Amino acid sequence: MSEDITETQPELVDDGRQWYVIHTYSGYENKVKQNLMHRIDTMEMHDQIFRVIVPTEEEIEIKNGQRRTVQKKVFPGYVLVQMRMTDDSWYVVRNTPGVTSFVGHGNRPAPLDENEVKTILKQMEAETPKVRVSYQVGQSVKIIDGPFTDFEGVVNAIDSERGRVRVLVSFFGREAPVELDFLQVTRLVD
Repeated sequence: MSEDITETQPELVDDGRQWYVIHTYSGYENKVKQNLMHRIDTMEMHDQIFRVIVPTEEEIEIKNGQRRTVQKKVFPGYVLVQMRMTDDSWYVVRNTPGVTSFVGHGNRPAPLDENEVKTILKQMEAETPKVRVSYQVGQSVKIIDGPFTDFEGVVNAIDSERGRVRVLVSFFGREAPVELDFLQVTRLVD
């Protein structure tokens, strides 16, 4: 039997640090993070407040025929803080500009479950960004690229994983499915 079990799992060391959720004004999550990091520095709280995270995930957005990767907030209005809960650390976080409250029961902040934290952090580290689908099945679209340019059709299926859409196009009096990239179609305004 091996005796170095804890060597592979350093997070098992319990020094009292836990993850808490703070509520902020929506849209101010990054500003709150910046303010809190500044307060940790100026008030020398590095031994009590360890990490501040605004949970985000990469998403591919298609706007004006252009594909771009954007950071989307997973929980708008919330910031995660890894800290050792003491009167001092609680005071520093609670009185940071933009922080409205801790999430918890009554006046007592409730720490997140370790599995919840692992799930959130793993979601943030996902390698492939999600494609934000702005099309819906049954929606009318116009093909703007490829051999079927200027044809109109109806979305029949969406494959978000591959960034593809199947459109039913009518030509020669028959409806035929055509598989296209999201960038090859645009919504028709009704």
